[in-house]
Amino acid sequence: MREINAELITKTVAELCVEANLHLPSGMRECIERCAAAEESELCRSVLGDITANLDCADELGVPICQDTGMAVIFAEIGQDVHITGGSFEDAVNKGVAEGYVNGKLRLSVVADPLERVNTGNNTPAIIHTRIVPGDKIKLNVAPKGFGSENMSRLKMFTPSATKEDIVKFVVETVSVAGSNPCPPIVVGVGIGGDFEYSALLAKKALCRDLNTRHPDPLYAEMEQTMLTEINKLGIGSQGFGGTVTALYVNIEKAPTHIAGLPVAVNMGCHVTRHAEKIF
Repeated sequence: MREINAELITKTVAELCVEANLHLPSGMRECIERCAAAEESELCRSVLGDITANLDCADELGVPICQDTGMAVIFAEIGQDVHITGGSFEDAVNKGVAEGYVNGKLRLSVVADPLERVNTGNNTPAIIHTRIVPGDKIKLNVAPKGFGSENMSRLKMFTPSATKEDIVKFVVETVSVAGSNPCPPIVVGVGIGGDFEYSALLAKKALCRDLNTRHPDPLYAEMEQTMLTEINKLGIGSQGFGGTVTALYVNIEKAPTHIAGLPVAVNMGCHVTRHAEKIF
């Protein structure tokens, strides 16, 4: 049994909150630059140039890429041979989020009650998804989620008779309805299967998958490419100015489901689709 002190969890979460908000995941800048080179609209090429310039400014000045520094979403994998000492895991995570957001001077966007709307003052509580896995390590993925894109997400309970084409149509329709609201160019996460809530979780996890990694199943890899192609035919373009690049990439995650259902969820991320990870 390996002991890990709760303070290490707090310190790691605080660092990852800041890192995720100041620096995009590896390869995202190059993806944006590739899309700019392929963009047919001169105006949208200019917008994509401004986006990359903004990334440079964030890096040089040590400030967030976007003013909406998000609600902290934590994906945690805890080894079954780990014993956490000095406090509870969730308390340690929330303490880390509070330290990261307050000391890192990130925007505090969480309200304690969905109707009374009083700000908690430290961006807690976080959304925490925890899995117990083999081993004696902890893996933390901090994914701050802005709500301009989050608000445009959708979920549909298809019947088992739905086809691949029906699912593609729903995803493309979701992006079309969203228009410029999620600050395109966007990243699209799609969750297929599970049940009502798990399909949404799959869609959010899909946003955290490496942008250069296609789904290992050729069926779903082909659907990812089809969705991307059809989305980019919509003509929404960067920031809604009408171009040929509306989405940077599409990731699908799938899971077994019930014989009577076929849940499909779409979770959108803007070009600032952030996540930072550490294993310790």
